[in-house]
Amino acid sequence: MPARRRDALTGDLFAIPEAHVQAPAAYDFRENIAELVADMLRHAEGDRFDIAARVSRLTGKEVSKWMLDAYTSPAREEFNLPFWLAAAIEVACESHTLTNWLTTIRGGRLLVGRQALDAELGKLQRVHDETSRRIRDLKRQMGRSE
Repeated sequence: MPARRRDALTGDLFAIPEAHVQAPAAYDFRENIAELVADMLRHAEGDRFDIAARVSRLTGKEVSKWMLDAYTSPAREEFNLPFWLAAAIEVACESHTLTNWLTTIRGGRLLVGRQALDAELGKLQRVHDETSRRIRDLKRQMGRSE
C-alpha cells in the first residue's frame, strides 16, 4: 500500500481563519488582484471579447477587452480593477475568486450555496442543543426546589 501524501493545497477546514497582517504597506494588493483577474479570465468560458461584452451588459457601462487586459497586467499598477466591477466580472466568469480572496484577507471563509445552508443548519443545531440542555437543567432545578 503506497504511503499517503498530505494535500498541501487544501487548508484545514476546521482552522479558525485569521485576517491578513496589519502592517505598513501590507495591503497593497494591486499585483495580487491583477493575477486573480487574469486567472479568472483564463478559466472562464469564452475569450476576453465575450467576457467584456457580458460585463458590459451586466453593468450597463462599456467594458472593453483592452480594459480587461489592463486589469490583468501587474505592470499597469494605476489601472487596477475597480471594485464596482468585481461582482460583474465574477458573474461573467462564473467564479467566486475575488469574493473568496477578499473574505480570506479579512479573516473569513466563503461559503456558497449548499455549504452556506449546511453551515447555517449546523449553527442552528448547536443553538437548539444548547437550549435543550438549559431547559433540562432548569426543569431539574425546579423539581428540586419544590
